[in-house]
Amino acid sequence: MMAPAAVIHRFRRFVHSLTLGGRLCALFLPFAVAPALQAQTPLDQAQAPRLGIKTNLPYWATVTPNLGAEFRLARHWTVEAEVGLNPWKNTRDDGSHGKELRHLRVHPELRYWFCEAWYKHFIGIHAPWVVYNFSDISWLNADNRRLQGRAYGVGLSYGYAFPLSKHWNMEATVGGGWLHLKHDVYPCTSCGSVREKVRKNYFGLTQAGLNLTYIF
Repeated sequence: MMAPAAVIHRFRRFVHSLTLGGRLCALFLPFAVAPALQAQTPLDQAQAPRLGIKTNLPYWATVTPNLGAEFRLARHWTVEAEVGLNPWKNTRDDGSHGKELRHLRVHPELRYWFCEAWYKHFIGIHAPWVVYNFSDISWLNADNRRLQGRAYGVGLSYGYAFPLSKHWNMEATVGGGWLHLKHDVYPCTSCGSVREKVRKNYFGLTQAGLNLTYIF
C-alpha cells in the first residue's frame, strides 16, 4: 500500500499539471479561435458587393416606370441615381388633354450607412431634378389647367434596408428639403396661351420610396 505522503505528493503533481495545461490552453486559445473569428468578419473590399439595381414600388402606382443604380464606394458609403419617366398622354377626341402626369425625374443621392452598405440605417443628401407637364391634377394645383416647367433642389433623407435573400434587399426611405419651381400656367388643358409664369420655392417632402434592390 502506498504511503499517505506519497499519495499527497502525486496529487499535488496532478493538480500542477492541470494548472500548467490550463495556462497553455489559455495561451493558445486565440490562435485556435482566430480562423473562426476571421470567418465572421465583414467581407473585404475585393469580395464585398459593388452594385445594386433597384426600383421604387409605390412609384409604379403613378404609372411611372423607374429604375435606379447604386454603387458602393466604401464600407459605409454608396452613391445612387434614380430615374423615373412618365411619357403617357391622355388626349381626348376634341384634342384637349385629360389627366396627365408627364414628367422626367432624376434623383442622385450620396449615402452614409451606419453599419455597412445596403444594411440597416442610413442617411443621405440628394439633389433632385424634374421636368414636368401636369394636366388636370388637383393635388398638384393643376385642376382644369396645365403646368409646364421644371424643378431642382436639395434635401436630406433617412432610410432603413434589410436583406430578403442573398441578392435581394428591401429599403424604405423618406426625405425632405427645398425645391425651386419654375413653370408656365395654362388656363385650360388644351390652351396654348400662357396665363401666368410661376417662380417659387417649396419646402417639404422631396423623397419617399419603398425600393426593391438586386445586389450583385
